[in-house]
Amino acid sequence: MTRLALSTLAEAPAGVARPAYDPRVVGIGVVHLGIGAFHRAQTAVYADDALALERGDWGICGVSLRSPEVRDRLAPQDGLYTAVEKSPAGTRRRVIGSVREVRFLGDERTDIQARLAAPSTRIISLTITEKGYCHDPATGRLNLAHPDIVHDLAHPQDPISAVGLIAAALDARRLSHGRPVTVLCCDNLPHNGALVHGLVQTFAEARDPALAQWIRDHASFPSTMVDRIVPSTTERDVEENDAALALHDAAPVMHEPFKQWVIEDDFAAGRPSWERVGAQLVDDVAPFEAMKLRLLNASHSAFAYLGYLAGYEFIYQVAAQHDFVAFMRRLMREEVAPTLKLPVGVDVVVYQNALVERFGNPALPHRTQQIAMDGSQKLPQRLLGTVRDNLSTGRSIDLAALAVAGWMRYVSGVDEAGREIKVSDPLASEFARIARAQRGDPTALAHGLLGLRAVFDGDLPADPRFAGAVTRWLVSLYAVGAARTVAEAVQSSHGR
Repeated sequence: MTRLALSTLAEAPAGVARPAYDPRVVGIGVVHLGIGAFHRAQTAVYADDALALERGDWGICGVSLRSPEVRDRLAPQDGLYTAVEKSPAGTRRRVIGSVREVRFLGDERTDIQARLAAPSTRIISLTITEKGYCHDPATGRLNLAHPDIVHDLAHPQDPISAVGLIAAALDARRLSHGRPVTVLCCDNLPHNGALVHGLVQTFAEARDPALAQWIRDHASFPSTMVDRIVPSTTERDVEENDAALALHDAAPVMHEPFKQWVIEDDFAAGRPSWERVGAQLVDDVAPFEAMKLRLLNASHSAFAYLGYLAGYEFIYQVAAQHDFVAFMRRLMREEVAPTLKLPVGVDVVVYQNALVERFGNPALPHRTQQIAMDGSQKLPQRLLGTVRDNLSTGRSIDLAALAVAGWMRYVSGVDEAGREIKVSDPLASEFARIARAQRGDPTALAHGLLGLRAVFDGDLPADPRFAGAVTRWLVSLYAVGAARTVAEAVQSSHGR
């Protein structure tokens, strides 16, 4: 089958939308680190829409940091790929043209560093997932003992971490043309712009205080909130898309209809007119960020761990269970919503109802295990912030504690039928060590996992309200299983 590319794009059926501009004449102004499915289904779509309305050199150079796979799929296609919207109402396909270049750090380092340092590059954006920042999730501080950071401080011209790569790029800009740049984090991290600024600043101080000062004067780090459900693309997805496209696309992405991008309007070197295509440019992203992390992401993680344990492969299957939906609604209404300072004009009840509907989209199968990945990096911002706020005011933490206990049961590495769980997490070996030492004793397992300061810091393990609730739920998960425990949580005084 002929492959999708600029030279073959005209062969796509009329029902498949195409870029409303000529991608060949678009210059590159954005370097994006982490050119995975989420970026291509979310921010690159906004970029494509903006280029259709307003020409400019705002094309994207996508950089893979760990694997050449995406580069090898996209480069032969001139960066083109299909964004496939799936919902009960049907399927819509469009070819995205905003990604103009794709590179892999492993064998294109010189070209990537040159692109990052180029005067024409005005935004460096990132979607590298929480674990990519080499930081302590509990405190948000750079882990100077992380092997990648140790390497990058010793070899500043050959960095392997995103933080080191950004610092090297900013130093190259400082020593050459001196032009400012914006670093735009699009990952699910609290106050993500300020957090990444702190990480880069700490690294720069350790490397060269003059660089740290230049960064303070010439770089901006606006915070953002991104929202769109994007499951992993399967081989069946590729085959179905090829049949609809009448061309082979090795890199399509699947996504839901909903999308949202909220951005603090603090750009050191200009930006595309994203607000003209639906992005929200605001002074303070924090209320949007907290709402999304604590309502959507927390519920997603709770469904992932507890739903997987109950035997469900996909989130939409969990969302079809009455007890799980009741658990989600009570968690959001009783424990999360009271902690939020809502954005002006947002109806939190409408937002919660929309989340239940989005999770239940059967046209977009999102694996529980995909969401369950890297929980040690996600729990602090998705669940533990809510727990701390409620502990400080005497409100309930029981349902959030059940979600944490679900994570503990999951990372023990054995499911309810005695089968091995393939735990994907930077701390997976530590989880396995703790689980082996506790030999199936849930009380001891809770105590061991609560001792992970990188996740829980020192305050939560010392609070008997939290430690006691988590331990009680973990004992229940081992005794009667996830489905029954969730049912009891929404029916008994434990959840009230």
